[in-house]
Amino acid sequence: MPQRAQNTPVCRDCDGFAAAAITTGTRNRDGSRTTLRVTCRACKGTGHTAPAAILARAGR
Repeated sequence: MPQRAQNTPVCRDCDGFAAAAITTGTRNRDGSRTTLRVTCRACKGTGHTAPAAILARAGR
């Protein structure tokens, strides 16, 4: 029997895509492109948020 995955809520700010690599257009000395890694501030790069019940128990 297949196992069911946990149903964790997806972050509403990043829609589950918590990290992105952005190319700036400039090149490094070795010829590679300069990229920036950006993570979602709301979910801290996990892509999921805590369920409302957990937040209510924590008093947030």
